[in-house]
Amino acid sequence: MASWDIQPQGVQGQLRVVGTHAEDLGKALNALLADVQEAAGAAGTAVPGTQADSMALGPVGPGNKPIGPVAPALLSHKATGPVAAALAEYVTHRKKHMKAMADRCQAAVLGAAKATNEYVQGDLEAAKNAQNAARHVRLDALKDFGGKKK
Repeated sequence: MASWDIQPQGVQGQLRVVGTHAEDLGKALNALLADVQEAAGAAGTAVPGTQADSMALGPVGPGNKPIGPVAPALLSHKATGPVAAALAEYVTHRKKHMKAMADRCQAAVLGAAKATNEYVQGDLEAAKNAQNAARHVRLDALKDFGGKKK
């Protein structure tokens, strides 16, 4: 028969430590995304000076494409350069990995907490069953059990 020796207080302490590290990871990932966005904005373009600002003409539909007849300029767009495009592509490809890290941390913490709670509930259930069994013991039958009759 397998036996378990889990100390719920110890597990709780370790979960706090892991939770702190998971929060640090979340902060680091958010800082990374903010820094990448700032770098993309500061990277500039591949076109000189004022040519980097382009004007979209006419009514603008989804995807910022002009629709209908050409009308006066309604919306200004800033051109992005190759560095900003590369950074955007990097974040797009890494997003699923970043989410997977966060999901794994959360699953590990929640799984350990649930397993420990189930262990504690199992111990409580076993104690309850033992107490109930002890209440139903016939003390008069135990008195004569294994004893010598005089």
